[in-house]
Amino acid sequence: MDFSPAQSGLSLGFNSHAAPAASSNSFPGRIVSGFSSPPGAVPLQLLEPKIDRSSVPREKEELSGEEEEFSILGHLMCLKRQRDGQLLPASNAAKRASVEPGLESRRAAVRAWGNQSLSVADPEIHEIMEKEKQRQFKGIELVASENFVCKAVMEALGSHLTNKYSEGMPGSRNYTGNEYIDQIEFLCFRRALAAFSLDPEKWGVNVQPYSCTSANFAVYTGLLLPGDRIMGLDTPSGGHLSHGYYTPSGKSISAASIFFESLPYKVNPQTGYIDYDKLEEKALDFRPKILICGGSSYPREWDYARFRNIADKCGAVLMCDMAHTSGLVAAKECASPFDYCDIVTSTTHKSLRGPRGGIIIFRKGTKSRKQGSHPGNGDGSIHYDFEEKINFAVFPSTQGGPHNNHIAALAIALKQVGSPEYKAYIRQVKKNAQTLASSLLRRKCRLVTGGTDNHLLLWDVTPLGITGWNYEKVCEMCHITVNKTAIFGDNGAISLGGVRIGTPAMTSRGCVESDFEMIADFLVRAAQITLSVQREHGKQQRDFLKGLQHNKDVTELRSQVETFAAQFAMPGLDSLQ
Repeated sequence: MDFSPAQSGLSLGFNSHAAPAASSNSFPGRIVSGFSSPPGAVPLQLLEPKIDRSSVPREKEELSGEEEEFSILGHLMCLKRQRDGQLLPASNAAKRASVEPGLESRRAAVRAWGNQSLSVADPEIHEIMEKEKQRQFKGIELVASENFVCKAVMEALGSHLTNKYSEGMPGSRNYTGNEYIDQIEFLCFRRALAAFSLDPEKWGVNVQPYSCTSANFAVYTGLLLPGDRIMGLDTPSGGHLSHGYYTPSGKSISAASIFFESLPYKVNPQTGYIDYDKLEEKALDFRPKILICGGSSYPREWDYARFRNIADKCGAVLMCDMAHTSGLVAAKECASPFDYCDIVTSTTHKSLRGPRGGIIIFRKGTKSRKQGSHPGNGDGSIHYDFEEKINFAVFPSTQGGPHNNHIAALAIALKQVGSPEYKAYIRQVKKNAQTLASSLLRRKCRLVTGGTDNHLLLWDVTPLGITGWNYEKVCEMCHITVNKTAIFGDNGAISLGGVRIGTPAMTSRGCVESDFEMIADFLVRAAQITLSVQREHGKQQRDFLKGLQHNKDVTELRSQVETFAAQFAMPGLDSLQ
């Protein structure tokens, strides 16, 4: 049997007009090759032999270009190829132009509006944004939840990464084209664990949550069933709504309290510190499946070891929401929840000074004896089972595609967290908070807990005879931003006379201790104006606001604040004009 190429006659097409007549016992279209075939069989030819083109006039050949002829199923086909550099006949170009009129002008139109700057594309929004820029520049930002990002973070947020959709986790996306998006998210994973000195064999991370509230709810969704119990710090005690909160009338405020049953623990109304004995007593009675530490306006350290002990006794997963203190934790300027907690969540834009978003860090691998003695974590196995549950809860359970521009910006911020400059920044944040607290105490102001261990302080303005809402409004009109908050009074009743003040934002603008001495003067002056207006016009908001109109004291203080604030540059902004 000979398989030599010379014997193969396999080609495309039945060239029946060139073949001899088939015998009656032959099968038309039979495939033949080098093997012997019955007489009269029609060979299946893939391509006919090329036609001799020597008789074709040169002029005609040049005009028509190169031609290739072949047949398919007995039909002669001709393919014309354009010579290199040869244009199509003018008649064809004209025909195409008539089919697609104004093609280039339509392309140009799309490019034109797609590349306009903001000031041209939307002057109205641009004008408002410029006003907000000036407000930030001319004001004193003291909201503890706010900060100013650096230029690199801002550039990433406004980048082309916002164009890409990437549902799912890196390496397992619902869309293609995510090779580089995956690289960014993997890098963000590594930097997040490195920022908090965590072993990647023992800790996992999800950087996709849109906020810390989203992160918290994803944890509940992944680990709990609707109606399961959670326990966190009461909101008037300094906790957060996402830890579960009901109004005194019983109304559920957040999704955490709508879908899960929550029972808060509280601070001691006389001291302002968490009452750990009552916390333990409540937890053992309530038996939450998740015990939450961390809050939004608690100025003191957290006893994580005590929380661990309580969680083990009641069989709960211990979760920390370090939204406010994550920057301090990374810089090792406060106690770390990672020594004791199973799951840690955080925002990324407060003391961490990154973009607005959330992050979830969870234990994985084999449980240690210290962490694995309680039955509340998973199914009682010796391995943590948080990773798959939490990742699935983030997507697809509670979110859609991640914001890739945010993840890139977060990776940038997390890289900076490891620098000596960042650690020096956090130390200055704490020094400024302590200076501000000391300055207010010298002026006979009452601070909850008598001071601060971190970046914020709580000022109880009720001894001055003013309300938190009225004081906040005066500060706003004087270009000082603080925020009112509920606190527990000495008798345990909820008071609306609390004001939360933080130092990260103005520290980012370059303020140091002496500057916060001046800021304390501004704050006390605003309190004096508030008291004066209340005495003349009353505490009711409607009457109080009338008293602020054309108030000379407000105008004078605002001018002083603007002059002071204009000394300090705005991070990330090249021009303020």
